[in-house]
Amino acid sequence: MNQVYGQAYAKSLASDLVMSKLGGRTAQQALDAGEAPKDVWNALADQMELTEEQRWIYRAELKKKKRRR
Repeated sequence: MNQVYGQAYAKSLASDLVMSKLGGRTAQQALDAGEAPKDVWNALADQMELTEEQRWIYRAELKKKKRRR
């Protein structure tokens, strides 16, 4: 979330944005309840209508980390 929205806005979204796909919970509440991070991210991506590039940014970052090793 920080990569797409920046640290301050990501924190606000995680704690304030209630999403129907998460059963009327915020991202933080869903994570605290044991929801898979991938499912929470997908719900957020749908809710915020992220572009494909934004939606999959975490995969690009994983590839960069693997290349550095």
